[in-house]
Amino acid sequence: MAVELDVFVGNTTIMDEEVYQLWLDGYTVNDAVKVRMEGGVMEECEASADVLLSDTMDQYRTFQMCERLLYIPAKLGNQLLFQIPPHRQAMLIDRYYAFDDVFIREVLGKKLSKGTKKDLDDVSAKTGITLKSCRRQFDNFKRVFKVVEELKGPLVENIRQHFLLSDKLARDYAAIVFFANNRFETGKRKLQYLTFQDFAFCAGQLINNWTVGAVDNMVEDMDVDLDKEFLQELKELKILITDKDLLDQHKSLVCTALRGKTKVFNEMEANFKNLSRGLVNIAVKLTNTKDVRDFFIDLVEKFIEPCRSDRWTAADMRLYLTHYSNSAHILDTFKHQVVWDRYMGVVKSCIFKLYHD
Repeated sequence: MAVELDVFVGNTTIMDEEVYQLWLDGYTVNDAVKVRMEGGVMEECEASADVLLSDTMDQYRTFQMCERLLYIPAKLGNQLLFQIPPHRQAMLIDRYYAFDDVFIREVLGKKLSKGTKKDLDDVSAKTGITLKSCRRQFDNFKRVFKVVEELKGPLVENIRQHFLLSDKLARDYAAIVFFANNRFETGKRKLQYLTFQDFAFCAGQLINNWTVGAVDNMVEDMDVDLDKEFLQELKELKILITDKDLLDQHKSLVCTALRGKTKVFNEMEANFKNLSRGLVNIAVKLTNTKDVRDFFIDLVEKFIEPCRSDRWTAADMRLYLTHYSNSAHILDTFKHQVVWDRYMGVVKSCIFKLYHD
């Protein structure tokens, strides 16, 4: 008996995005099959359990063969083994380099070394993310760090070009590299309320304003290292708290501008000198590596917590810091406005971002 068949032959590599995500999340083949079954894929495709298992194993093999190409994403577009359309290549790369915010929050600011990698068992247990996924994410951070630390030019652009990541993901990786290089402390209890995105925003501010690259965008290590010359110049700001006349004049200007505009005016007036000393002392001490590492702890302890205990609103904070930074320009004997603006511009932005529950 003659049977008519329609046959279609193609060489485009078939990749199921759901299965790819299960593979990235560290599921075993059997666990992935269970998840797919529970999702109703057998009814949807009218497939048996054996077919589903075979399909999942086949997809896992494909992803494992592709993985070595994803280490250097440009290779994915230049190889001939897998026929993958450009939009699908972009999806593979972005998802491979994506990370869990709860995971990065555990390792942010730590050295990307074997010692930290040994602790991933604990991180996995704490976050509920599989150890395999933790290792993939950690190895990605380390790989990006190693490639870009040797490059000249803007950090975000270097990451985007070498790893073909989306703009958002490239900026997040720039923050991770910047924090790992400067070893900022993020794990202390007082900082636990802060999210990775809070820190990533602040990293962007620091990179764009306080690094050598903010001044000259083709120097060595430009976007990773803080501008040492600028950090030295910050010592000049100490006059704002050591010169009594200047401190009193600064307080008078700020309080005159704030009077009648906020319910916490009395607290602002009473705490002005302590708050000013806190902010200026943070600036003055940034030539020390340890004080750079403690930058975020100092912002929280010396400014954010006192304001929070006095029940300042976010609007109060904006009002106060705007007048505090602007009024320094009117001070008679203060001659360091350029350094002051470069410092306070970043500090204001960071405090606005970090001041939340």
